[in-house]
Amino acid sequence: MCSHATKNIEWSFQMSFKQKVVYQIYPKSFYDHNGDGFGDLAGIIEKLPYLADLGVEMLWLSPIYPSPQKDNGYDVADYQAIDPIFGTMAIFEQLVAQAKTYGIGIMLDMVFNHVSTEHEWFQRALAGEKKYQDYFLLRDEPTNWQSKFGGSAWAPFGQTGKWYLHLYDVTQADLNWRNPDVRKELQKVLDFWLDKGVEGLRFDVINVIGKDEHIKDTADGIGKAEYTDRPIAHDYIHEMNRATFGPRGTITVGEMSSTTIENGVLYTQETRHELSMIFNFHHLKVDYAAGEKWTTSKFDFHQLTKILHEWGEGMSEHDGWNALFWNNHDQPRALNRFVDWQTYRVAGAQVLAAMIHLNRGTPFIYMGEEIGMLNPTYDTIDAFDDIESKNAYQMLIAKGKSASEALAIVQSKSRDNARIPMQWQANNGGFTTGTPWLAPGDYANISVEQERKNPQIFGFYQRLIQLRKMYPIIAEGSYQGYEKNHSQVFSFIRELGNQKLVVMNNLSATNATIALPDEFLAGQVLISNQETQVMKDMTLMPYQTVAILI
Repeated sequence: MCSHATKNIEWSFQMSFKQKVVYQIYPKSFYDHNGDGFGDLAGIIEKLPYLADLGVEMLWLSPIYPSPQKDNGYDVADYQAIDPIFGTMAIFEQLVAQAKTYGIGIMLDMVFNHVSTEHEWFQRALAGEKKYQDYFLLRDEPTNWQSKFGGSAWAPFGQTGKWYLHLYDVTQADLNWRNPDVRKELQKVLDFWLDKGVEGLRFDVINVIGKDEHIKDTADGIGKAEYTDRPIAHDYIHEMNRATFGPRGTITVGEMSSTTIENGVLYTQETRHELSMIFNFHHLKVDYAAGEKWTTSKFDFHQLTKILHEWGEGMSEHDGWNALFWNNHDQPRALNRFVDWQTYRVAGAQVLAAMIHLNRGTPFIYMGEEIGMLNPTYDTIDAFDDIESKNAYQMLIAKGKSASEALAIVQSKSRDNARIPMQWQANNGGFTTGTPWLAPGDYANISVEQERKNPQIFGFYQRLIQLRKMYPIIAEGSYQGYEKNHSQVFSFIRELGNQKLVVMNNLSATNATIALPDEFLAGQVLISNQETQVMKDMTLMPYQTVAILI
């Protein structure tokens, strides 16, 4: 075992979730070991040295369970098996063991709001078994709720005359969490994977599990308020914690749809024994014109910084904990959204990284972010795989958009932007020796191979990850927004004991001036992506970040 791996192991055993950095892998697109065009578990094993060199301590894998892939694995057909496209259970166990030799834990995605309609539970319900019919939300009449993927949230339940709820795709039937048998079944799933050495759990849309007992129409015709952050959801999560992952010290993160700071605190306060941390998505809706996702609009800087400060301060003041991120499997690449990437791709990637990694919360890196990957450019809707994107395209056409207008909008917001194959090499992408399942991006100009030769972005990520390990103020310090109304710079102050850290990030393509607090004039530059000196009036270059410690 290499000394680097040994050092990682020793540190990993000592770290809390506040000190760790998590790397998300979309397994289908990370690395294809066997040449069939799909990424697999053996491919992840092969790339563990790369991930260890980056410095991450946990890998979150998007779903690897058997699935008809109507929603890219988030339609689970069997919670306790490995989909053959990814490998076998034996290979998964090898991945867990091999990752541990590098001090890296595995975090699995738990899709517990719904199951695929091909899941045994749904099929037995359709066959007439009353026990399993109570696993789902069946009604004689549908309400006016809307699916998050478009259209009604209800579909006919076979030939029974009843309707079943699906907040997402029609093939994803919502589970009835009010049934204690359902909760016990899901607890068995958790224990199954934790017994295999899994150290982290990511819960998909977990704050929508608490549907009211009497489901009814809503005035807005959407229904979101009837199932989002209901008090009973906290009870269910607390019950799961107590019965499964809590006593084991497992790291957990909840994906929270349209949540609030108040609920974020409740989900993550340590004394409540619910979750370690949560994702919220408010900061990733600041380029939604009039609140609509399927639009093209420049991001609103003031709205972005307002949200980041409110969440940073709100969670800090009440001992909540954020999972910090720009990118994931559902989001277009942040570089395309928030940066003049054609001119400042490298500096833009660096400042976005600093805004997350020097902040209060646990940083998440999405694969390819550390080399500055961008959205792909597709010429036709047929190049897309994502069901939500294809539905949106048809919706936009129905609303009167031209084919080119609809394609441009989908291009900017599609989940496939994140799901393109990882760009390993410049000559052929290096993802597979076969035909990739999804058309790749610009690997000729952006790849791991090229970045490692001149590691401007990768090296900056390495340094940020190291700093979190070296300086407790980064992992543990409080958060206070600084110069909150600045028109170009997002800045904040961290504090722990007698130490303070000010972080200033110019998120614009022009120079920006910001006054440094007097107490920091004698400080040292902890990190910056440009040559800089500490002075009263700091002039930051385009997309410059600087952190000063006292």
